Amino acid sequence: MKRVEQVKSASRSTLSTAQQERARALLDPLLAINDDPRLRGKLRYGYRFEGPAVVYFESLPGLRKGAPWVEHDIAKFRYTKRTALWSLYCQFSDLKWRSYEPLPVSDDLAELVEEMRRDPTCIFFG
Repeated sequence: MKRVEQVKSASRSTLSTAQQERARALLDPLLAINDDPRLRGKLRYGYRFEGPAVVYFESLPGLRKGAPWVEHDIAKFRYTKRTALWSLYCQFSDLKWRSYEPLPVSDDLAELVEEMRRDPTCIFFG
């Protein structure tokens, strides 16, 4: 499976090209599960650019055969130009984004991606 199939790129991104490239470099390694033939038909990960944010999500196959895959957002990384800081958000059962309290902001996107990957509070991956 190619990266193009795993990543949805929104044309409305307000992130700079450099910021988008940095996000890709940090998030692409987290998509490796997509290459595991045992899981390929059951679970996929991806990300998309939305305005000043990058949303990391998982996809599960639809309930009926041939139904489209359903995305479930996991984390949002939002850049605030005014402060030059990245914010990390998690989504609760009400589908609203909330600031991730243990590490809400950082000037380094890598720090927030690593926090999501480690998931010490089990909020992102359960």
